[in-house]
Amino acid sequence: MKTDKDDIKEEGTVEPSNKIPQTKDMECAGNGELNEENVENETIEAVKCRLDEKTKQCEEYFDRLQRMAAEFDNYKKRTARERETLYTEAVMDCILCFLPVVDNLERAIQASAKEEDTKSLKDGIEMIFRMVQDALKKLGVEEIKSVGEKFDPQLHNAVMHFNDDKYENNIVVEEFQKGYILKDKVIRHSMVKVAN
Repeated sequence: MKTDKDDIKEEGTVEPSNKIPQTKDMECAGNGELNEENVENETIEAVKCRLDEKTKQCEEYFDRLQRMAAEFDNYKKRTARERETLYTEAVMDCILCFLPVVDNLERAIQASAKEEDTKSLKDGIEMIFRMVQDALKKLGVEEIKSVGEKFDPQLHNAVMHFNDDKYENNIVVEEFQKGYILKDKVIRHSMVKVAN
C-alpha cells in the first residue's frame, strides 16, 4: 500500500497527481498549486502569437484584394477602349456605304446647275444632299479640306502632279473626290491634284 510519504520527493514537495505538469516557467506555490499568473502569461503570449499570425494573414488577403481591384479596373478601362474602337470601325464601314451616294448627288447638283429648266430637280437633289450631310455630321464625319491646303499623305491621295510656277510646292490645286474623316481616323483619302 502506498502512503503519502511515498509521494514525497527528496526536495520535500508533493507532486500533484491530477494537476498540469510543471514547466520551467511555472513555479509551484507552497501548497502544491500552480501559479495562476504564470498560466495567464503563457495564455496571453499564445493569444498574441495567434493574433500576429492572423494579422499577417489579413494583410496578405488585403494586399491580394487591392491587386485584384487594380487588375479589374485596368480590365474595365481596356474593354471600354476596345468597345470604342469597335464602334468607330463599325461606323466607318457604315459611312463607306453612303459615300458613293454622296458623290453621285454632288455630281447631279453640278450637272443640273447648267440647265435652268430643271430647277425643281436640282432643289430636290440639294435637299437630299443636305440630309445626307446632316446624317454624316451627326455621326461625327467631317470632310477633309483639300484645295489650297498643303499636301498631306495621311489625308490626301495624289493621283496627278503638275508643274506650275504660280502655285507653291506641294499645294493641292484640285480635288477629284472628297475625303472624309471620323474623329482622328481617315475613312477615305481625298483624291487630289498636286502642284510641284
